[in-house]
This record gives sequence, C-alpha cells and structure tokens, in this order.
Amino acid sequence: MNVIDPSARVADLMGLLFVLNNSYEGKTDLYELEKGMEVDLDDLMPIVYTANYLGYITVGGGDIIITDKGIEFLKSNLRKRKELLRESLNKIEPFATAIQMTEFTLEELKAKLEEKGITTYSNPQGIYDLQVTITEWGVYSGLVVRVDNDHYKVLYDKS
Repeated sequence: MNVIDPSARVADLMGLLFVLNNSYEGKTDLYELEKGMEVDLDDLMPIVYTANYLGYITVGGGDIIITDKGIEFLKSNLRKRKELLRESLNKIEPFATAIQMTEFTLEELKAKLEEKGITTYSNPQGIYDLQVTITEWGVYSGLVVRVDNDHYKVLYDKS
C-alpha cells in the first residue's frame, strides 16, 4: 500500500521536479541528485517515494526519471497543478481511505487506516502527522475541506 510520508511536502515535490527537469534534463542517478540538491538521502527519500506514488517520477536501477505526468505538473499553472494533484491522490493513503469515508475526524481516519494494516500514523504523534498530511496534500489540492476543528469532508465525486 502506497502511503504519503508525513514529512513529504508539496513544496518539496515542486523542488524535486524542478531540479530534476532543469538541472539534470529529467534523469539522473539518485546519489547525484542528493549531492546536487545538497540534502541528506534520508531527507530526500520521503518526497522521492511520494513523487513516485503520484506517478510524477520513476525510480529504478539507482536512477530517478521525471515522467510526462511530472513534466505536465511542473509546467502547469497553480489551478491545473491542484487538479492534477487531486487526481493523483485518490489511490494513495491516507486519501484512498478518506475518499471511502467521505466525512471523517482524524481519529476515525487513523482507526480505519489501522484496520487496513497501515501503521504510518500509529505512533504518539500520529494524529498530528495525519493532520499535516491531510492539510498539506488534501486541503491544498482541493480534495478535502476542513469543516471545523475536528471534521473533514472529501470534495471528490466518486462517480
């Protein structure tokens, strides 16, 4: 099951795609990218995994390659980026489960994820991490709206 790492951010995605496309002509060795971005591999990998799950890059044989979908995302205006991101999130957790629930609290979503065997948010700071992920990716993209302090609603038409 593909799960967005709680430390991955949309700004990191933009930076990764921009550097990969403009400094490396769309393809490079992962360790070259690490050196070029002057970031520790442990800090780079959460966004690499997330970008891969979204379909914006592929990773294999030590290489990282931007996809056509990643180039489209990078070159789009803000409105189109949000639309592309919203479409890409529907098969990645915690959003796949949130979409099934349609309305939820963070506690309810965390419990449902744990029922599915997803333990990414099953630590002492799990609710906070889930809130950051839902806000950073879901609210930003327009997939999720915060109804009040505790409740969220999916703005996704399942049909």
